[in-house]
Amino acid sequence: MTVENENPELVDVTVFHLEMCSRPAREVRVPEGRLEVLEVASPAIAYYRFLYDAVGQDYRWLSRRKMSDTELAAVIHHPDTEMFVLHVDGCPAGFAELDCRDRNEIELVQFGLMGEYHGRGLGGWFLNWVIDTVWSRTPERFWLHTCTFDHPAALGMYQKAGFQIFKEEQLKREY
Repeated sequence: MTVENENPELVDVTVFHLEMCSRPAREVRVPEGRLEVLEVASPAIAYYRFLYDAVGQDYRWLSRRKMSDTELAAVIHHPDTEMFVLHVDGCPAGFAELDCRDRNEIELVQFGLMGEYHGRGLGGWFLNWVIDTVWSRTPERFWLHTCTFDHPAALGMYQKAGFQIFKEEQLKREY
C-alpha cells in the first residue's frame, strides 16, 4: 500500500534536529497503568502500518506511507532497525523505531503515542525508557528530528529529556 498524491500541497515546516551526547541525569515519573514495552523483531507490514498511521496520521507522517510494502519491509526488517511497542494495560499505545546501523550514532526515527494516550505522562516515560535502552549500548550520540507538524509538546518533551537542538531548518513539505 502506498499513498499517492499527484498534486501535493507544499507548506512551510520547521525541522528541528536534536541530539544528546551522554546519558542525561533525570527523574522519571511512572504514570498510572500496567506498562510494558515489547521489542518487535520483525513486524508484519500490516502491523507496522497500523501503528505508524495510528500514531502519525494526525501529524502528517508520510514517509513510510509512501513506501511500497517491499520498500518498507527492507527498512523495518533490516537487522539494525529496532522497534519497540509500548503497551498500556495490554493495549498497544505507541511505538519507537531506532536506526542502529551506526552503533556510535543511533537515530530515533519514529516515536509517538496514539492520541487517546496523550496527556497521561506516557510519552515522557516511554521516551526515557528508549533513552535508557540506547545509552545502555554506549553510543557516542543519540539523535532525532521533529518538526512543526508533530505534536505541539514533542519538541519540549525531547528537550526536557535531555536532547539539544543542533540544527534548525525551514522547508516546504507535502501536507
